[in-house]
Order: sequence, then C-alpha cells, then structure tokens
Amino acid sequence: MDARFLGIAELAEAPSVAVVVDVMRAFTVAAWAFAQGAEKIVLAESLDEALALKARHPDWVALKDGPPAPGFDTVNSPGLLRSIDLGGRTVVQKTTAGTVGALAVKEASLVLCAGFVVAEATARLLRTRAGDSVTFVVTGEDGQADEDLACAQYIARRATEAETDAAEFLRRAGESRAAAELAQGVRQGVHPDDVALCLELDRFPFAMAADLEDSLMVLRPCAVPSLTGE
Repeated sequence: MDARFLGIAELAEAPSVAVVVDVMRAFTVAAWAFAQGAEKIVLAESLDEALALKARHPDWVALKDGPPAPGFDTVNSPGLLRSIDLGGRTVVQKTTAGTVGALAVKEASLVLCAGFVVAEATARLLRTRAGDSVTFVVTGEDGQADEDLACAQYIARRATEAETDAAEFLRRAGESRAAAELAQGVRQGVHPDDVALCLELDRFPFAMAADLEDSLMVLRPCAVPSLTGE
C-alpha cells in the first residue's frame, strides 16, 4: 500500500482513497455517537449550515467545537457525548479540523474517518484495497498535529503489518499539544476524560465511511466482518 500523509492545505486533487484522521476529537466523538445509537452523522460545512440543518430537522442533534452555544445540543466531547442516548438519531457535526478534512476529499471514491478508537477496523478495511494508494489527511494544526499523524502512521502500518505495536504511537499522541490543551482546560467544551477516551485503542469494532448523499457529506458506521478473526 502506497501511503501519503498530507495536511488539508496540501490536497491538490481528490485522492482515490482517503483516510481523514482527527483524534482529538472529531472522529472519536463520531465513533461514540454511533456507539450511542446514532444512525448517521452529517458533516456540516459551517456553523451556519449546521444551524440551518437543525432548524429544518428539529429532531437532529447538532454539535460543535468549543463551549455550548444557542441552537446546538451539545459539544464536540466524547466524555460528554457518551451519556447521551442517540438511538436512531441523526447528528450534525461541525468541527475546526476533522469535518473540514472530510469535506476536502468528498470527491474521493472512498473516504474513511478515523481515530485510535477505530484504528484496527479502519486498517482491516484498507487491507481489502491493498493495491490502492491511500492518502491520510492529517487534519490538526495544518497537518502538523502529532496525535493525528501518529494515528495515521499507525493505521497505515497496521494495514500492512498486523503485528505493529501501538505503544509508541499512543505515547506520541498523549504527549501532543492537543492532549496538553485538553488536559489543561485551554480548550472549551471539554470533559476530564476526553484525552483518555481519545487514546482508547480499538474501542469500537467498526470503521466509519463518508459519502455524498443529496449534496450532504454523510458519515456512517461500516462493519468490518473480519475484525473478530482472520
């Protein structure tokens, strides 16, 4: 597998296969939303679009980065989201980096969104496409976020080397600037457990694939049948 690691601004054209990585916290939150029963997640282009979607669909659950805000139901925190029952609901998500990265590659033939919590399922799905070139979109800090790069590199390695140890990659993520800012309360809309939840390896057995549906970029869980055995 030919793997490339690019920041959002470095994406000159739509790749064939893209894995968009946002560990802290967009796609950890997305995975938790599915675990809490969400049917799908609509990735919004802007806060205004998220609010407009919520206005048209009052039963949808809208979330964003930062502190609580009028019109939004909750914030982009796995620690807070894990206590919300989302059974059968649609979530609208707008974040600073993760949703932006996914929308930047919306023309790709396959778009996967990932964090450590779905790393193994994502890697296994990539193994079924071994002949493809895969572009990993490192969303945070203009492509320099070490938690996202570490996760991307780990998934790429797992896709070709099943015995890869996660310890060093998780250490890098845990020592990243994003982890420090979350732990120190620099960012708003944070639960004390957020960093630990973002570093929980393979918490969920599904991958997450995004595709255009009626002009909206929609993320859904993607079953990986071989996850329980080779």
